[in-house]
Amino acid sequence: MTTPDGRAALTAVYRDALLGDVIPFWLRHGLDRDHGGYLTALDRDGTVIDTDKSIWFQGRGAWTFATLYNTVEQNPAWLDAAKSGIEFLRRCGSAPDGKLYFTVTRDGRPLRMRRYVYSESFAAMANAVYAKATDDGQATEDAMRYFDAYLDYSFTPGRMPAKVEPATRPTKGVGPLMFCLLTAQELREQLGDVRVRGRSCTEWIDWSIGEIERDFLKPDHEALMEVVGSGGEILDHFDGRQLNPGHAIECAWFILHEGKLRSDPRLVRLGLTILDWMWKRGWDDEFGGVFYFRDLRGLPVQDYWHDMKFWWPHCEVVIATLLAWTLTGDEKYARWHRQVHDWSFRHFPDPEFGEWYGYLHRDGRVSVPLKGNLWKGPYHLPRMLWYCWKLLDASKEADVIAKGRGSRPAT
Repeated sequence: MTTPDGRAALTAVYRDALLGDVIPFWLRHGLDRDHGGYLTALDRDGTVIDTDKSIWFQGRGAWTFATLYNTVEQNPAWLDAAKSGIEFLRRCGSAPDGKLYFTVTRDGRPLRMRRYVYSESFAAMANAVYAKATDDGQATEDAMRYFDAYLDYSFTPGRMPAKVEPATRPTKGVGPLMFCLLTAQELREQLGDVRVRGRSCTEWIDWSIGEIERDFLKPDHEALMEVVGSGGEILDHFDGRQLNPGHAIECAWFILHEGKLRSDPRLVRLGLTILDWMWKRGWDDEFGGVFYFRDLRGLPVQDYWHDMKFWWPHCEVVIATLLAWTLTGDEKYARWHRQVHDWSFRHFPDPEFGEWYGYLHRDGRVSVPLKGNLWKGPYHLPRMLWYCWKLLDASKEADVIAKGRGSRPAT
């Protein structure tokens, strides 16, 4: 990666895996050509093993296909795939009160409503990208409406049912702030710096980062917390001590991305700090790969899958380490990127049927051969492949410009 030839080879790995493997897999097996939207519960070879649909994956999938259409090639098949998810959301996603379901049947009848509003976040992002692709006015309106709902449920006191009895133990999580940051970034990229619930997207980004830094970043412990008390205090219980390194590193690259866009060294330092701390917490020195959960104090974790290797944290760490290297030229991040890239591409891909396995044992053995479920589908993996491909392309263009000016690019 630290040489032009190395970067060119790595670029090809990401591009070819995305366009030659992962996206064709989902176009072949995941599109519901009878009822619209996406089927994500797929066996190893793509056979559908459950027809219930995750609503948040209708948004996630539509975002993926519309993003490819906007940034790679105006391929009608990608736009049709995005349209399928958007139209299924419009037709079947919402309860009578407007809140999005979590799961529905194949033909769109409601099954489950969860307290969370992450479906709204992904629906907002998907509609924003689709609006950019099609100039669809309803998609623009829906993107704004879904983001408004996400903000309302996430941050209006008492609006969302509490996970833990607030009179006994008031808590708050980093997740809603992360997705506020991500959704605002996407809407700003696609629709401009629009205002929702009294703030511009940039103001929501600044607010989210400020809350994360103030209440969840713990320098004394060198950790980014998942859950804290209402005043940002550490809660000395299983849930309060539990760390999710992949989730925290995902947050780190959202902040690094913002720092890159603004050429803001303070935001870059903040993102690098989170990455540095959580890499040390999360990387498995014995078997390689990223642990799912760790305990703040090194105590046993109650969740039995704590040492498993899931696909999505590895995708986020691949992005974060590559982005950190392109921003700093620091060999440490190039080394970390090689470690997580090599481990991931050695263990997760299925060379026979394509795509990635989602769930591995600690030592890298496949735990379950499925390629999708209500949690895994066309999002984290294609996003990683797309983002890294485009990041390396941009780095190559920067090298060319730097050489033309007589500057030496970072290595």
